[in-house]
Amino acid sequence: MESPNQSTTQEFIFSAFPCSWGSSVSCFVPLLFIYTFIVFGNLVIITVVQLNAHLHMPMYFFISALSFLEIWYTTATIPKMLASLLSERKSISLNGCLLQMYFFHSTGISEVCLLTAMAFDRYLAICSPLHYPTTMTPRLCAQLTFSCCVCGFITPLPEIAWISTLPFCGSNHLEHIFCDFLPVLRLACTDTQAIVMIQVVDIVHAVEIITATMLIFMSYVGIVAVILHIRSAEGRRKAFSTCISHLTVFLLFFGNVALMYLRFSATYSLFWDTVIALAFAVLSPFFNPIIYSLRNKEIKEAIKKHWGQAKTFFYKTKDLK
Repeated sequence: MESPNQSTTQEFIFSAFPCSWGSSVSCFVPLLFIYTFIVFGNLVIITVVQLNAHLHMPMYFFISALSFLEIWYTTATIPKMLASLLSERKSISLNGCLLQMYFFHSTGISEVCLLTAMAFDRYLAICSPLHYPTTMTPRLCAQLTFSCCVCGFITPLPEIAWISTLPFCGSNHLEHIFCDFLPVLRLACTDTQAIVMIQVVDIVHAVEIITATMLIFMSYVGIVAVILHIRSAEGRRKAFSTCISHLTVFLLFFGNVALMYLRFSATYSLFWDTVIALAFAVLSPFFNPIIYSLRNKEIKEAIKKHWGQAKTFFYKTKDLK
């Protein structure tokens, strides 16, 4: 029979959240606003792309697919963060923790793959404009998006399955704001297998990030080479403006992800771990709808048009009453 101190842990307690009620509420309010904005902003982009026939192009198809993934990427963690901020115990079950890790990483990896596909789309549009309409067909767009999601949802499965077999018999205080591989692995009963697994997880993340970064980098090398050969300044500006939103999102997302997952043996304090986690799990998704709506003329004009139509309908309804 196992002694009490060797019993398997069935729940984890998040220890990175503020302890006082006042601090929790002061974190809860802006986080709730950010989450609401992320869901609403991305739904607006998806709706606008669907409602406007002139936006039924590969670039906007990928943007709406990215918006869809962003909603689920943030939903994997933020609702639980909000609940934990208002809860005294701030706990999550072992199975709940495994599910959160799976959906957070599967949607995140799907986004990484989709951003890579979007770079390929921009490369074809600028470097091979004559063949672009026949190459980047709606069918190919759907196939690329589906492949990104399949890759995203399969890649984390071996890690999640392996972690689910580990015994957690020590402290159940998780030094993070949501379940992630390294904080959870540190709570496993210490053995050489867990240490090896931490190193394997580091290497897997490094390969994923570096591969995607290199593919996107090579796409932009080709794009820049073509843009520099355009004679008119207006032509160069117009060509590059179609890439700026994607490039901004890529740098924002990958920069924060690299800080978190390309650390290898380096360790940060709990404060900096939390700051970096918030940056790529909350702030990057928060800025994405802003970047794609403010930096993209077509989407911005479509939003203004539908907003104007909504206001006209509202005033007409009000007058009829």
